[in-house]
Amino acid sequence: MSTQPCAIVTGATSGIGRAAAMRLAQEGLAVVAVGRNTSALAEVEAAITGAGGACAPVQADVVTDEAPGHVVSAAVQAYGGVDALVNAAGIIASAALEGTDDEAWDRMMDINVRAPFRLMRAAAPHLIARRGAVVNVSSVAGLRSFPGILSYAVSKAAVDQLTRCSALELAPRGVRVNAVNPGVVVTELHRRGGMNEQQYAAFLERTRETHPLGRPGTVDEVAELVAFLATSRSAWVTGETIAIDGGRHLTCAR
Repeated sequence: MSTQPCAIVTGATSGIGRAAAMRLAQEGLAVVAVGRNTSALAEVEAAITGAGGACAPVQADVVTDEAPGHVVSAAVQAYGGVDALVNAAGIIASAALEGTDDEAWDRMMDINVRAPFRLMRAAAPHLIARRGAVVNVSSVAGLRSFPGILSYAVSKAAVDQLTRCSALELAPRGVRVNAVNPGVVVTELHRRGGMNEQQYAAFLERTRETHPLGRPGTVDEVAELVAFLATSRSAWVTGETIAIDGGRHLTCAR
């Protein structure tokens, strides 16, 4: 068993989660990469180890009852503890109030809110032991209101409050909890949420107008902020929900 500092990263096989896993490995942390697809996990492991890092892939669906214990146990067995937890697994869906049924609502809350809550709870004793950090991947939709993504926006607002309340509870025991709130970032998230290629291209084009900096973000830009919050470089930062969105949260509808 290695005693190398360890970061658990959910959603580590794509998008922001994958970029965060790679960036944390560059910081010298061993990465427990969590995902559902074993072949994609193998690719992440190969990328990290090929660059000289350490990675333990863990196949798990974060919404299952056994997932939190399984993931945390894997980290402790491989690296002796947990120094950072990055909750990057998540989904998006486009639907308004009347078009959101109970099943869709519950699925959104299970993946985007309940799963990170349960993993934070399971990891807490180990984070306390190493005075570690949690970084939750939220969204500008947690900070601002938008039509047509009701359940997603509510889930991310819940993640923000989970972050703030947990930060207060864990601060006396040396654990920091923060969130990053991206605007539109080029990933597979929106395609998986139901957009076709034409819709997605138009969506990205519109970011020139909706984001003051005139473009969507990249996963590497978000991963850089995640790495800052997960490491001692941000040792006096906790309870923050930090917009990384090209200024999107500053704008009003017009």
